[in-house]
Amino acid sequence: MSAPVPYCGLPPGPEELALRWNLDPVLMVALAGVLAVYLWRARRAPRARIAAFCGGWTVAAVALISPLCALSVALFSARIGQHMILTLVAAPLIALALPLERRAHPLLAALTFTLLLWFWHAPAPYAATFASPVIYWLMHLTLIGSAIWLWAELLDPRPAATRLAAAAISMIQMGFLGALLTLAPRALYAPHQLTTAAWGLTPLQDQQLGGALMWAPGGLVFLAVALVIGRRWMAEPPAASLQAAE
Repeated sequence: MSAPVPYCGLPPGPEELALRWNLDPVLMVALAGVLAVYLWRARRAPRARIAAFCGGWTVAAVALISPLCALSVALFSARIGQHMILTLVAAPLIALALPLERRAHPLLAALTFTLLLWFWHAPAPYAATFASPVIYWLMHLTLIGSAIWLWAELLDPRPAATRLAAAAISMIQMGFLGALLTLAPRALYAPHQLTTAAWGLTPLQDQQLGGALMWAPGGLVFLAVALVIGRRWMAEPPAASLQAAE
């Protein structure tokens, strides 16, 4: 019995990568539908919000449709790069387009994002995404959904100690996971054991590169956010800070 073909197709070589766009009609319709629904519902929203959503939508669409999709089948580092684009670039832009109402659970958002990030990068769940398109999309939807929730909390301009704690948790956990992947003594991901040689990497080198992509950008992004939130919180009068924390 042959192994299932991953959602993004068979692992590409360097010579064919430029032609490996993901033109899945279901994905195209879903992306167009999301954009159409948002633009219709936000037709009276400020232009800055609409621009932020369109920017995030564009980044996410490129990450899912471009040859990065196929490359993520061959290289663990490409899959990590795709996840970083979705969670650190697309998600905050989309979060900026959301209204401020009902943002009151930054710690829960940070813990949810942490659990999902660690779960989907554990070897067994990670391998399962290569065997089932349903699991593949469950991974993407839960990761980007939890990231949007987290960023909606972190980008709330109202100062709160819990937002500072959420940013710190996000920085520490992403940096720690990236460090574990970078410093691991052996390759952990079975789907890439035979797919990295065409790209001049061993499976361990590929894993180390992916870990570094998570360790440095992820840690630095959340560190910058934590510094901004901390400065804003410390600049508030004590009474206002206490009220916001509640």
